[in-house]
Amino acid sequence: MLTVLIETHNDEEGLARTLATLIGGAVEGVVREVIVCDTGSTDQTHRVAEHAGCQYATDGVAAAIRHAKGDWLLLLEPGARLVDGWIDEVVAHTRQTMAARFSRTRAGRAPFLARIFSGNRALADGLLISKRQATSLSKTAGSAEALARGLATKRLDAEIWAAPAKQEHRPSK
Repeated sequence: MLTVLIETHNDEEGLARTLATLIGGAVEGVVREVIVCDTGSTDQTHRVAEHAGCQYATDGVAAAIRHAKGDWLLLLEPGARLVDGWIDEVVAHTRQTMAARFSRTRAGRAPFLARIFSGNRALADGLLISKRQATSLSKTAGSAEALARGLATKRLDAEIWAAPAKQEHRPSK
């Protein structure tokens, strides 16, 4: 029913956290497969994916979408954690055609001014999208983030703890 896509780059720890929250969905038969789309990691991301039974792809999000077995795709950032109760909400939503995003947990929301001045990540709240729509959008999107940007979505009642923003590594002078 559902294929989960997680685009990674040196995200072994965050990937493990995200995968842990998907176990219930796999047990219930909602999560059919998880595809880790790696963009050149040099850490142990591939081992985390392998040990969790995920497919590991390095040929881009568009190829992963084409090969996905599920009729619906759930795109998540590594480090994002779904809150208990997400399964029923996702299953109910798949009877519709519109894409959807999760609601942020109240405790996980940044303060108002921090939200205004921070960079807006299109996948911070995840994205539930039909494979058909994702296939169409992936023709022009080079990444999962680009695919999700500017997309009209419905807000799900299910909650997510957004992944922490990645800190860019800047070499010291």
